[in-house]
Amino acid sequence: MINYILQVILFQVLFLAIYDFFLSKETFFTKNRWYLLTTPILSFVLPFIKIPTFQKAVPQELIIYLPEIVLSPEKAIQKTAMYQSINEVNYINLFFYIGVAIFLILFLVKFFKIISLIRKNEIVKNPSYKLVLLPEETKAFSFFNFIFLGQEIPVSQQQQIIAHEFVHSKQKHSFDLLFFEFLKIVMWFNPMIYFYQKRITLLHEYISDEVAAKSATKEMYINNLLSNFFQVENIAFVNQFYKKTLIKKRIIMMKKTQSKKMNQLKYLVLIPVLASMLFYTSCASKATVNRLTESEKIAQENLKNVALENQNLKDSISKLNDEIAFNLKSNKFLKKKLYDKVDERVKAERDGNFVSFMIIDKAPTFPGCESGDKKCFSKGVQKHFGKYFDADMVNTLGLDAGRKRVFVGFKIDSEGNVVDIAARAPHPKIKAEVIRVMKSLPKMIPGEQDGEKVGVKYSIPFAVIVEKKV
Repeated sequence: MINYILQVILFQVLFLAIYDFFLSKETFFTKNRWYLLTTPILSFVLPFIKIPTFQKAVPQELIIYLPEIVLSPEKAIQKTAMYQSINEVNYINLFFYIGVAIFLILFLVKFFKIISLIRKNEIVKNPSYKLVLLPEETKAFSFFNFIFLGQEIPVSQQQQIIAHEFVHSKQKHSFDLLFFEFLKIVMWFNPMIYFYQKRITLLHEYISDEVAAKSATKEMYINNLLSNFFQVENIAFVNQFYKKTLIKKRIIMMKKTQSKKMNQLKYLVLIPVLASMLFYTSCASKATVNRLTESEKIAQENLKNVALENQNLKDSISKLNDEIAFNLKSNKFLKKKLYDKVDERVKAERDGNFVSFMIIDKAPTFPGCESGDKKCFSKGVQKHFGKYFDADMVNTLGLDAGRKRVFVGFKIDSEGNVVDIAARAPHPKIKAEVIRVMKSLPKMIPGEQDGEKVGVKYSIPFAVIVEKKV
């Protein structure tokens, strides 16, 4: 989920950057409105779109990263966050739902405030809108077909203000603002939603100014806008006639000449950007493996360890370093490792009968587990180490007290045997002990692909606790 949210925010940043640099100064107001409404939706949908052609363009073999095993002298296995007790509080989820509740309450308070204004004040009904008169006020704003007008506003300006707000009402701008209010409730932690709402609010004013200014000269319209002070209703999802922070930009846009039709070609910038996003999401989907519970730094250590086992692929890995670095920065944790040469296709990933976990039909099974149950497989390996690893030995090696990292990679071949075991540890004896325990693993039920038994690669991070000397 975190990975998905990061992708959504990243895409929204890119979409807004295109708007700010290429489109915001153009007078294609209606097109820009649809751009600002559709691109947030696209950012939510794009991570789910997987194009097989793009996936085949970046062939790769993945490793199953098992949860970290912590071995203390008491041989107590401390499970990672992936296997936390269901009774344990998930503070991230709790924090998220508290935020949703707070923003929902704030929205409802403001919404009922508008309802209260409608009920308490005089309403003048018109065929196309309802005018709500606010006594002793200079406010002017609209919400759907309700136009709120302060009675202290000079009569000479009231018709012009009503004409301006009627454009908001007629074009259903309130739907746009409510759409972003909903996104703010659901993704209250996403700053891009607030930027989106500010931009579409300003765009609404451009649209209304363009229509309302036709009833008088632009100079007179601008002078009326500047000559009086209007109160402001502090509600984000209503269209306000006067908002001091937007006045300067509105005036600049009103004085701007109509954009040339040729400038509409700027919207074509979206094509390569969307293609890049689809390429990224399609390739990133291949990294769907068991989640790491440590930081990306640990993932990098795992990759270095596996690289020692695969010296024959060193050149290929070097060529793909940029790809890996990009995923590290985007996802905040690394889930995959590229092995096969760039010119090989996914279907040709089999090397010595070993198949990518991403395309395998059924993963290897630990004895006693249900077929293909990866969680049970991880727990089986953890229990095996807790039982057979000599945790007392680590205190006799003269190592400094604390947590020591051990990384091990291995393969389960097409017959279910644990083979090609390689490990890296802070001491040769620990490395030897890890390999010994790995070799004592029971024979597995091999994985299957297209009805054939195949091999799969694995990687496990370990933490060995060295106690302080008394």
